[in-house]
Amino acid sequence: MATVLSLSGSPSASSRTNRLLRHLDQRLVAQGHRVTPLDVRTVPAEALLGADFSHPAIVAARDLFAEADGVVVATPVYKAAYSGVLKALLDLLPQYALTGKTVLPLATGGSTAHVLALDYALRPVLTSMGAAHVVPGWFTLDKDITAHEDGSLTVAPGAAEALGQVVDQFSAALGRADRAPYLSAAS
Repeated sequence: MATVLSLSGSPSASSRTNRLLRHLDQRLVAQGHRVTPLDVRTVPAEALLGADFSHPAIVAARDLFAEADGVVVATPVYKAAYSGVLKALLDLLPQYALTGKTVLPLATGGSTAHVLALDYALRPVLTSMGAAHVVPGWFTLDKDITAHEDGSLTVAPGAAEALGQVVDQFSAALGRADRAPYLSAAS
């Protein structure tokens, strides 16, 4: 199956966004994909803010993007846009770092007023970076995500069903991308 880079754009380790993404990673693993997590918050601030393209953490992130067949990008929404730490990392990647990749954008936030951040803030950046296919993403309200002290997560039924569908669509798109070279060679 495919290699998936699971990118958390949350500045907080205990955020709902981060925990939801790691929960969804398990679904992708169960579908046979190899998932590599990357939390932008673990990249040193001096590398991100200083635009240090040669910093080992930036080089490592660049390598993870290059190795991935697909990328799941999850971010909290702040002031109608994706997180600043996510923007800082994306700015340090090559212009076409997503060329040939299938991408699933996900966002969380406190109000449905932020739903359009996926389509009007994040999707244009992902497309400009050469993504072969940006599948329909999903916005999940913070109130629909409950993180428990034992590390488990509960997602409200309607949101859980919708998230399952978008993850399954992403997985199916990865499967088609895996077969694409063979289909064109056979034609």
